[in-house]
Amino acid sequence: MNVKDAVAKRIELLCKEKGIAFNELANICGITPSTIYSILDPGRRNISLSTVKKICDGFEMSLSDFFLLPFFIIWNKKYVKQR
Repeated sequence: MNVKDAVAKRIELLCKEKGIAFNELANICGITPSTIYSILDPGRRNISLSTVKKICDGFEMSLSDFFLLPFFIIWNKKYVKQR
């Protein structure tokens, strides 16, 4: 799993956990539903940090809370080590 896939999965899980539909999330965040669906599309590669921040704001959570999952922590350690 790469970071983009993990971000998409995190959004899916948060929506499920909070009982929020993807379209509703888009409205809460002030972004278009197509932006949410493009993030969830496995064929799309890039997500801007500003979009992730808007999504975090919609979930009323910080970026650090959003990325506080084992996958992100392990990926970050590997990335830092490779540099």
